[in-house]
Amino acid sequence: MPPARAVDEFVLATVLLFLAVTAVRWLRDPGSALCVAGSGAAITVIGAFSGTVLTVLVLTPAGRRSGGHMNPAVTVSLWLMGAFPGRDVLPYVLAQLAGSAAGTGLARLAWGRPVTLPPVDYAAIGPAPAWQPSAVFLAEAGSMAAIVLVVGFLLARTRLAHLLPYAVGLSVALVITLLGTRSGGSVNPARQFGPALLAGRTEDLWIYLVAPVLGAALGAWLDRVVGRRRPRPAGATRTAAGSAGPPCGEDTLAVKGRAAPRVPARTAAPTPSVHHGNASERKD
Repeated sequence: MPPARAVDEFVLATVLLFLAVTAVRWLRDPGSALCVAGSGAAITVIGAFSGTVLTVLVLTPAGRRSGGHMNPAVTVSLWLMGAFPGRDVLPYVLAQLAGSAAGTGLARLAWGRPVTLPPVDYAAIGPAPAWQPSAVFLAEAGSMAAIVLVVGFLLARTRLAHLLPYAVGLSVALVITLLGTRSGGSVNPARQFGPALLAGRTEDLWIYLVAPVLGAALGAWLDRVVGRRRPRPAGATRTAAGSAGPPCGEDTLAVKGRAAPRVPARTAAPTPSVHHGNASERKD
């Protein structure tokens, strides 16, 4: 039986991909009354929509319970940063990829044959013809590394942790807008997995699966390097795994003998997440 929070990730990824394919179907299909002329303009609208959807899903009850990752690269980065238990990485990743396929399939059932035809094509992502695989790989990895650095910056600052859902949504919107017509702007293996499989466009799939994860690992490493060099407030300490620190769900930074304030607006027993600033569990 998969962990309950992995089931939440499956549901969230399913909704995310359903809405992603829906947006492409209505904004890119020439026969749609909502079709946006010009690929650049359409990508900008899709980017803004995707970032908003991501933020909203993170703030739902399911998102609060699971941490609202919806992205294998995010899950891996949090594990490497010591903010997510290693035993839950595989269930989360499998749930996210399964949700990707399920959401894409549901969009096909909901919107019919137009989803299968160009330029919609199940909302599968692909690079511009002039972009070589190496350039696509670097763009996807570099973008994910930058997002992880933003996450690490906010996680290290308790007063800013509540901004994480909005910062991540905005970052994803910018990546889609800037790279959507170039590298594809995926930065999420789950975003491409289901669409590529159903569309039969698997020739570049490995790039969109591997590059964001490696970029996330790079970002997590850089965050640790920067964190070690960052001056620590006088008297500040952080609890380690198994210590008598605050329970899961409370920030672990203590200054001058006082526990830092709890990050507000959570449901019971939250999973450590990129979005809620919880770093009280350490990796296995």
